[in-house]
Amino acid sequence: MLFSALLLLSALAQPTPPATARPAAAEVRHYAIDVAGIRVGTMTATRQAAAGTDVTYSLVSDVKVNFLIYRLKIYYQVTNRFRNGQLMLSTVEAHTNQGDFSSRAEWKGDHYDIVAKQYKHEYKAIEKQPIRYTVTNMFFAEPPPGQTRAYAEYFGDYFALSRNKAGNWRALRDGREDEYQYTNGQLVTIIKKNPLRNFIIRLLPE
Repeated sequence: MLFSALLLLSALAQPTPPATARPAAAEVRHYAIDVAGIRVGTMTATRQAAAGTDVTYSLVSDVKVNFLIYRLKIYYQVTNRFRNGQLMLSTVEAHTNQGDFSSRAEWKGDHYDIVAKQYKHEYKAIEKQPIRYTVTNMFFAEPPPGQTRAYAEYFGDYFALSRNKAGNWRALRDGREDEYQYTNGQLVTIIKKNPLRNFIIRLLPE
């Protein structure tokens, strides 16, 4: 459970485009990951708008834990590409001390092919409903009212969402519970609950 709790781009020699053609500046959020009050890693969430309606989200997590005889190392990167508000491609690459793993969801015109091969978790499915909201979206704004689920890129299926109180959301999946805390619409803390130790992901000041 402790291991699985954290299993979460150049134009050289080209003329400078006119100001109206430049992509919008990327939105970046930096977080620290703590266990038992000790910083064990970092997480960086990025949102980059491209031409037209294309938007790319990425989430990079780098964790190293050393507790007596317990060793844990996880690096993973999520990349989501949206068009017109719909997820077109999601990839997850995970590199750990237990091996390398991946997940992928790709829109094929009328369905998604979903394959997740992660640590102690394998899942394969066809999803016909367009995916418009993912876990990574939650890093950039509080879920809209009535949002009842978020696509979990790592697992290839969904977290059920519920709002406990103002600025506080609960995400549940297969016995796993995460708590998302927002202040003025900004994600400031995630509590990933675990029987051994909770992981606390907290926003760092800019």
